[in-house]
Order: sequence, then C-alpha cells, then structure tokens
Amino acid sequence: MMLEKFVLAAITTNPKKIPSGTAVFHCDSKEEMEKVAANLEAILDGIAHALTEELYIIVKH
Repeated sequence: MMLEKFVLAAITTNPKKIPSGTAVFHCDSKEEMEKVAANLEAILDGIAHALTEELYIIVKH
C-alpha cells in the first residue's frame, strides 16, 4: 500500500491549534519549530508547509 497526500505530523508553538488524531510536536519557540520541521521532513520523507506563524505540517505528497 502506498501512502499519498497525508498529513504525517504537525509542529506548533500553540497546542490549541491542532486537531486530535494528529502526531503533534510542541515547541517553545519559532526557531525550535523550524528546526523540528526540517528534521521531520528528512526523517518522514515528507514536505514541511508553514500554515501560520505558529503551525507547520509535514505532508506526504
């Protein structure tokens, strides 16, 4: 089975913005959030997208 077009993870500085059922990584700063997003891109073989100043998602295309 091939996984396509799926949100793999969310990275945020504001946990109230994330729906349940998503793998969430909570960060204390924007800099930490950007570093975690970059690492997860490589680890999960996905693409990081900044949705807001406090929310990134990792998507498998």
